[in-house]
Amino acid sequence: MSGLQLLYFAWVRERIGQDGEQVAMPPSGTTVTELLDRLSQQSPAHAAAFADRSRLRAALDQSFVTLDAEIGNARELALFPPVTGG
Repeated sequence: MSGLQLLYFAWVRERIGQDGEQVAMPPSGTTVTELLDRLSQQSPAHAAAFADRSRLRAALDQSFVTLDAEIGNARELALFPPVTGG
């Protein structure tokens, strides 16, 4: 069974305490939000990192997506704070 590689960046990584993890491929039709709900139950650190969804951005296979996007056949999900310009 293949899995989904999760990558965490910036304060998301700091709150969870690791830069990523491998999880079982979610069922067809699962959205990023639904996966975050499931991961939030994994540990208090995950719950803290994913508590304020307005402060999270996501990319599936290196393409930006909204949190209501279906994961589909993606192999990688990156989670990070909004990028600010300067």
